[in-house]
Amino acid sequence: MKQTSLALDLSQRRTRKRVLLDEMEQVVPWAQLLALIEPHTPVAPTGRPPFALSAMLRIHFMQQCFGLSDLAMEEALFDTPMYRDFAGLDGMARLPDRLSILRFRHLLEHHRLAEQFLSVVNQQLAAKGYLLKEGTAIDASLIAAPTSTNNQSGKRDPEMHSTKKGHQWHFGMKAHIGVDADSALVHTVVGTAANVSDVTAVRL
Repeated sequence: MKQTSLALDLSQRRTRKRVLLDEMEQVVPWAQLLALIEPHTPVAPTGRPPFALSAMLRIHFMQQCFGLSDLAMEEALFDTPMYRDFAGLDGMARLPDRLSILRFRHLLEHHRLAEQFLSVVNQQLAAKGYLLKEGTAIDASLIAAPTSTNNQSGKRDPEMHSTKKGHQWHFGMKAHIGVDADSALVHTVVGTAANVSDVTAVRL
């Protein structure tokens, strides 16, 4: 009697994360976003060469899409080949650590580049016929930050604060996200300390 194998064929399997990264690859105007960052990138005078801007930008997008802290993103790059491949780091001898990821995010925050990114992406969506409408739903996502003071300054990040959600305390920041109610497209993102209320952020 011939036995039928019940094993799953994983050779063509595409997970939801893989699908999301593939769609991001096609939709995000990477070259335009890199052009916004390049004028603000400091030149390292000595030491190891910095990681490519394209890699750090892709890491930043993955971090936001999957809700990963700096430490979690660092570990994900080591553990998940799919993430390294998307960032163009597969086969590299070294990978960005949490401090590199943090410095890149601070670079974007200092020059308010996230708002410019969103504007460029929205223009691209509008050009393709995905028009944002007036109805908006507001959501807020907590982004964890290290609570330890075991660093060079001996202090926590002064821009981060604590907030209570349910019965649990969180330390970090909060992303207030405005979403078009009909198309579900994100049109506004405002980052604040975690203790800023959603109602306050709506007015920002």
